[in-house]
Amino acid sequence: MIIRYALFEGEIHAGREEEFRRFVKETLVPLWTQFPGAQEVRVMDGTERDEGAPSYAMALAIRYPDMDACNKALDSDVRVQSREVTRDLLTMFTGRVHHHLFEANEYRPSMNISK
Repeated sequence: MIIRYALFEGEIHAGREEEFRRFVKETLVPLWTQFPGAQEVRVMDGTERDEGAPSYAMALAIRYPDMDACNKALDSDVRVQSREVTRDLLTMFTGRVHHHLFEANEYRPSMNISK
């Protein structure tokens, strides 16, 4: 499976955190969940980080079954629309947004229970 991340590296403008998160949930998530081939859309809001680590206000992860599905989503009209709408979100944010593709493998944790 393929997971495409959009990493929002930077800071939400002070006092606009709630507005930023509401805009994502109410305006962008409905678009992102329409991406063709998307199997899961996950939005993660940054809360804490190690000392000295870069600040990530948010990370978006969209899972696809394969690269063909991911490419179809990237070429879709709904993605073009979401990019236009994201411009409004960026008025509440200082930093940069960068994208990364990962080939994902899943493993179940062991259930070792000590007495």
